[in-house]
Amino acid sequence: MILLSNLAGLPAFLLAMFLLWTGSFDTSVRWLATAVLLILWGSLTAVLRAMLVRPIRSLSSVLTALRHGDFSIRARAPRSLRGPLALAYQEANQLEAVLREQRLGAVEATALLRRVLEEIDVAVFAFDENEELRLLNRAGERLLGQSATRVLGTSATRLHLREGLDGPAPRTIEINLAGGQGRWELKRTTIRQEGAPLQLLVLSDLSRALREEERLAWKRIIRVLSHEINNSLAPIKSIAGSLRTLMGRQPAPRQLRSDLAGGLKVISGRAESLGRFMAAYAQLARLPAPELAPTPIEPLIRRNVALETRLEVEVTGGPAVQVMGDPDQLDQLLINLVRNAADAALESRGGVTVRWRTVDEAWLEVHVEDEGPGLEDTANLFVPFYTTKPGGSGIGLVLCQQIAEGHGGRLALHNREPRGAVAVLSLPLHPER
Repeated sequence: MILLSNLAGLPAFLLAMFLLWTGSFDTSVRWLATAVLLILWGSLTAVLRAMLVRPIRSLSSVLTALRHGDFSIRARAPRSLRGPLALAYQEANQLEAVLREQRLGAVEATALLRRVLEEIDVAVFAFDENEELRLLNRAGERLLGQSATRVLGTSATRLHLREGLDGPAPRTIEINLAGGQGRWELKRTTIRQEGAPLQLLVLSDLSRALREEERLAWKRIIRVLSHEINNSLAPIKSIAGSLRTLMGRQPAPRQLRSDLAGGLKVISGRAESLGRFMAAYAQLARLPAPELAPTPIEPLIRRNVALETRLEVEVTGGPAVQVMGDPDQLDQLLINLVRNAADAALESRGGVTVRWRTVDEAWLEVHVEDEGPGLEDTANLFVPFYTTKPGGSGIGLVLCQQIAEGHGGRLALHNREPRGAVAVLSLPLHPER
């Protein structure tokens, strides 16, 4: 900076020296003038340096503080400062304000996130690239049975969480740790902390929810079983008591033989009905795992539609695709859906249509539509043994749902406009070979 200042004044000084020493001046005057010019030149250079260096040094100090995260320093420009350097001071102060607000927001967000992580009832773990634990919350400490200060930096293998870092997610895994055992839902994602990637594991305890669902399921099953068994045992008990009374009469009634035959027939019919009901229950409980194989969908649908002879079922067609499925179980599923649709359509003399389509090139949707009276109670459609049909077992739709879920799909039923209902079977597609 001093060198540049001197070079800036050098032409004027040389010109002054040339005029001074080539003119008709006394030697003493020449040396005096030279000394005065040198002093003025040096003084002006020092003043210019001070005017330039001090603001730049102050600005540099502010930028250094910002780089180190200190937002308490602001650049104060001299009143005499004008031009681009004054504008630089303003921009530096605005940058400091923006960074201070961002830092405050980041601190508040981090504090909120930590508070939420501490309060939520799921275990959260974060592992670095070396599979060492870098973060966990209070629920994670309870699950491990150890404090964070003792387990931070420990490998996932030693914590018995290595299984969670591989495989698909979300999924359900079995956990046997000091602070928890049973089935847990695993979710996994990748986050970054200070630029470094972390594997985030979130474990949710399913035991309580599963126990509650299991309890409700048992209550529903026991209620239905009790209702069905009582419906059969009540008339059996009544008729058996009546027959015993008849046989105890003296003399024996004339119609004793026919009354005995009629009563035993009723008892036999109710026992047979109860046997069919229990057989249907056993069928629902013993559904085997599907034996998956590539199965073209169009022949499967047309084969099962042809079994319905009470009315003509329209097949509108769809794309030529195949699914990974068990043909026998899918036959049973489609037979039930088409039969249910035909039963509903016959009540109102409507028709039945079957069509299929692909969704996102990954799913197959089979629609079985009827023009019947529609669904009255959609909430209990998949409750075991619930039925609105006379003589129905109440397991058809439940069995269909189990088959669909066993194939990785789902089954849904909806009412249609202006009338009727539709059963939508969704199955994952299998690519053509």
